[in-house]
Amino acid sequence: MSRLSEITADLPVPAATFLAWMEFQKGASEATVEAYAVDILEFETYLHGLGASLERPSEITRHMVQGFSASLFRQGMARSSMARKLSALRSLFRHLLRLHKIEADPCSGVRNPKQDQRHPAMLNVDQVFSLLDEKPGNKGSSSDSVPPDADEVFRLRDMALLELLYGSGLRISEALGLDVNDIRPESGHVQVLGKGGKERIVPLSDTCMTALRRWLAVRNSVPPVHGERAAFLGRRGKRLDRRQAARILQERAAEAGIPQHISPHDLRHSFATHLLEGGADLRAVQELLGHSRISTTQRYTHLNLDALTRIYDSAHPLAQKHEKKP
Repeated sequence: MSRLSEITADLPVPAATFLAWMEFQKGASEATVEAYAVDILEFETYLHGLGASLERPSEITRHMVQGFSASLFRQGMARSSMARKLSALRSLFRHLLRLHKIEADPCSGVRNPKQDQRHPAMLNVDQVFSLLDEKPGNKGSSSDSVPPDADEVFRLRDMALLELLYGSGLRISEALGLDVNDIRPESGHVQVLGKGGKERIVPLSDTCMTALRRWLAVRNSVPPVHGERAAFLGRRGKRLDRRQAARILQERAAEAGIPQHISPHDLRHSFATHLLEGGADLRAVQELLGHSRISTTQRYTHLNLDALTRIYDSAHPLAQKHEKKP
């Protein structure tokens, strides 16, 4: 039984039906449905303490939703996480309202907590070079007649994945969702399935094309489970999952001497920021990232503005005129 099935089994029928609708009718990704399931189950647990349940959705009031939000705040939960949980509840109750299971939306009038203005985490260019640099002697087998050992095979996989995440700015779900037939390094691009089922074509860097060719040449030395067409395989022959990918990145970052914790999504942030710093057009970066709204991409311009301001303050004589007064 999958984790999603386990969570759904603990939910009342109205909530479980909503999640099934999201997955099979709306076409939401498994990761999105699972996140919603976790959030709704947390709300259901809170309702039990009040003697209520989503089994009887018409009894849920706005006061209960506000109380749930307040309880999350008291737990010290990040505001972004609180907003996501409230978003899951809004989607649930809108669905129940459409089905006439409730007469009023209990989330109506409940606002998200004010979000902290935080810039996306990222690596600088030198750190990226260190992360993706191949150590001498690790360039792969020089002879096709000498098959690589298991460690070398998975090193080639890891380098191909990291090159793809940074070189093309893919979401980790997009990279791990690729099948073998989706990747044709010689074409110079890859077609990915993004959020909301939207497809887009993303160019590949020269180093990424090389890394992908090396990995695909040895992929079959990892016996895939029956019918598995995933481009990136784990050691057991199944599609590589997000947790394994995060561990791969952390291990490679430690080898590269990068002190801070980084996630696969940080490589995507670095991709966008470095493009803009290099003079790329904001709209072009929006297309490459697959953002539906330009405001999402504009977060990276704020990061660049901060950097420019620091340079101005340190270099321009008039910027420090107040400090130079006797």
